[in-house]
Amino acid sequence: MSGHVGDLSPQQAEVLAQFRGKLQDVLPSLPAQDDYFLLKWLRARSFDLPKAEAMLRKHVELRKHMDADNILAWEPPEVIRKYMSGGLCGYDREGSPVRYEIIGPLDGKGLLFSASKQDLIKNKFRDCELLRVACEQQSEKLGKKIEMVMMVYDCEGLGLKHLWKPAVDTYGEILSMFEENYPESLKRLFIVKANWKEVLQKYIDPAQIPVEYGGTLTDPDGDPKCSSKINYGGDVPQHYYVRDQLAQKYEHSVVVNRGSSHQVEYEILFPGCVLRWQFRSEGADIGFGVYLKTKVGERQRAGDMTEVLPNQRYNAHMVPEDGSLTCSTPGIYVLRFDNTYSFLHSKKVSYSVEVLLPDTASAQQIQGESPNHSP
Repeated sequence: MSGHVGDLSPQQAEVLAQFRGKLQDVLPSLPAQDDYFLLKWLRARSFDLPKAEAMLRKHVELRKHMDADNILAWEPPEVIRKYMSGGLCGYDREGSPVRYEIIGPLDGKGLLFSASKQDLIKNKFRDCELLRVACEQQSEKLGKKIEMVMMVYDCEGLGLKHLWKPAVDTYGEILSMFEENYPESLKRLFIVKANWKEVLQKYIDPAQIPVEYGGTLTDPDGDPKCSSKINYGGDVPQHYYVRDQLAQKYEHSVVVNRGSSHQVEYEILFPGCVLRWQFRSEGADIGFGVYLKTKVGERQRAGDMTEVLPNQRYNAHMVPEDGSLTCSTPGIYVLRFDNTYSFLHSKKVSYSVEVLLPDTASAQQIQGESPNHSP
């Protein structure tokens, strides 16, 4: 059996029922709760219940971290809006949305010198949510379930400039995010060069394909590239480069030795307090995460603490990082700079941290949340 709605074996149906039962605590926070949605996660893990549950719960945490409920209203930095290529344009012959990724003109180095990697990843998460919403809208419009999207990668102009390692690593993280958080969502992937564009018409009506890609679709003003829907990127002007702007002054500086980490502790006395940080590294990237101590008065390893903000590697040597966290639980919070993955190089990290007291409204909101709410 395929594992899709209407084509389940008795065993698959039983696993689906158990899956739904185990997820009662997080179902309200999911973008959909129907069998179509839950079966995506089960198929992605071959109906292995523990693995599918772990995968979906990680997605719930990512949605919290990305503030998914408000992500469509989030406005990316100007440099991302102008120079991050790609866009949603048209539908295939079965009604699935089509997204174009324009690789050739994409200036990965310029973007990473001008915007944080986390904002670039957040922007791609937003793109994924736009695709999910487009599928929902098509389902309602066509009266049938549309669950998957078609991707067209335009690789014309792909060259050595695209092999810059930080950009390749970032794109790898973006692809992993898509695979781990939008399973069973990719219907077809076309890698297109100039002489392959006619292949698209087998799956997409020419009226839904921009003239640029061999179809007849244009913008209302006649633009054959449909630039109102698809961003074609381009070289990022150097005035956007953060590294060339006035240096930020930081309160603290520390050298994190190779193969080690540095922890900074802050005591949060009231729910609703906000931890805010800024940091930059010199020479190479640095890992960073936030944890809540489970034992007071002694240094704890990361694995022994409660993870609040997952540890990630930040390109803070190219673009300074800043962030904040609303703490719903009082306790000792640990900001951890991680260099354990580097066997050769120590890293100098400059940072500033402040604790903001809660306003009355946010404190009441925090206290009114369920006990299972994560900080």
